Amino acid sequence: MTQPPGLTDDDLMTETRGGSQAAFEALFQRYREPIWRFFRLRTPDAGIAQELAQDTFVALLEGARRYKAKGVFRSYLFSIAYNVLLADRRKQANRHAESFALEPASPSAGCDDVIWLRHAMASLDEGDREILMLREYEELSYQEIADVRGIPLNTVRSQLFRARMALKSALEARTPEPVRSSHGGY
Repeated sequence: MTQPPGLTDDDLMTETRGGSQAAFEALFQRYREPIWRFFRLRTPDAGIAQELAQDTFVALLEGARRYKAKGVFRSYLFSIAYNVLLADRRKQANRHAESFALEPASPSAGCDDVIWLRHAMASLDEGDREILMLREYEELSYQEIADVRGIPLNTVRSQLFRARMALKSALEARTPEPVRSSHGGY
């Protein structure tokens, strides 16, 4: 049975709580790609990203009976994804962050620019990198980030400011020096 158009996430979650497989499938279809992308940007292996995304939806389904619409559903779902990510990182504490996979920001971005950005992001501490990715890649609002991380809104603002300054410093530290010609000019 397909869901009629126009049902909100909360409507679908309420129906899922009542046992509706179709409502859960509608939520899954709606959020499958954003949740997979959330993990893919944080994991060097697409297979691991897929497993973590599946774990997120399993946790959503298992917790459906306890769900109460207190805020934006998207924040609730990304909170689950964030907790799944943290649990995986705890399990894989020995795993080194050897490759930090980011999709290019735009098709017009040059390969060197993408590599430069990857290195700068990888040089940030995990907390700074994570809050920037929630804001810039997942496009969560400040309030949604506060909900996901379980921190006050003003803390999100200050952490984002600090993280942006750290990224700016990392990018500036890697700015290539101008090449001088043998004639003394540029």
